[in-house]
Amino acid sequence: MVIDEIQRVPNLVLAVKSIVDRDKRPGAFVLTGSSDFLRLPGIPDSLAGRAVTIRLRPFSQGELNGRKDDFVTRVLQGMDGAGEYRSEVAREDYLTRAWAGGYPEALNLKGRWRAVWLDSYVERMTSRDAQSVSERVSAERLRAVLRLLAANQAGELVKARLAVDAGISNQSVTTCVDTLRTLFLLETVPPFSANLTKREVGRAKALIADPGLASYLARVSLPQLLGDIGGDWAGHCLEGFVGTELLKQRSWSDTRWNLAHYRDRNKLEVDLVVELEDDRVILIEVKSSTTYRAEDFSGIERLAFMLGERLAAGIVLNTSRHGWRYSEKLVGLPISVLWQTW
Repeated sequence: MVIDEIQRVPNLVLAVKSIVDRDKRPGAFVLTGSSDFLRLPGIPDSLAGRAVTIRLRPFSQGELNGRKDDFVTRVLQGMDGAGEYRSEVAREDYLTRAWAGGYPEALNLKGRWRAVWLDSYVERMTSRDAQSVSERVSAERLRAVLRLLAANQAGELVKARLAVDAGISNQSVTTCVDTLRTLFLLETVPPFSANLTKREVGRAKALIADPGLASYLARVSLPQLLGDIGGDWAGHCLEGFVGTELLKQRSWSDTRWNLAHYRDRNKLEVDLVVELEDDRVILIEVKSSTTYRAEDFSGIERLAFMLGERLAAGIVLNTSRHGWRYSEKLVGLPISVLWQTW
């Protein structure tokens, strides 16, 4: 039995629990919804031990190209040949893919109708669906915080700054952020907490769940994005693109891993940190440039030195059309390796 929008009838959860307890054969129910079931108030039971959660994110590039994309597993198989990797994807193609996003309905719409669909989607999620999460949240405040987060895509989540920019209290910002996460509109990437130094900064990064939605909310058109040569938004856009692609792949990867980021008060930063179960890590920097430079690896090198043998690989992903071997464990690769392995 498929029960859609289960969050609208929370008392059904107890009936499902009772039935599953009497007949423990798996697959009796598929419970779907547009909100995170486990974060909703008023749900009488978590169904722990009786259900598993599968989050359906927007389409990944692998899904759109008919490939199984599992970048982390491929990296762990070895980096031989990475320096000789060649890609047919140009910088403009990456930016176009990121701007398009992965919502199936929006991908099939052009021009004004795409904007109408995205605008309606945001309005309905923040006006109607948000009420099932918190009756106290204001739709206008929710949309304001969402747009501010989109304008700083892949940036650190600083609630005090959001409160000032949105003209609301810190507590209201917390409520808005929690609601956006529950509605699957916002992803957060936690800080890498390996206790490497005592000066780590413990703020999460915020990613609008779909890079196409982020561009729309930030009011960045495709011509503007393509004309933003080396600009800040192109960098934010591509980092958000890579981050959300990795989060999608994590849900089906053959390897278990978590995604984090690193920054300390000495301004040492690494965009993304893949934490493996065996305590090793893969360090990833995302650049919008089409060429590799030694300074692109500076953050990775410094953190790699502190990690020692824990480093599995360090990778600079950019919009080049070829790979580049920097050192034994450090390489540069086109972003397309996320769905087209070498």
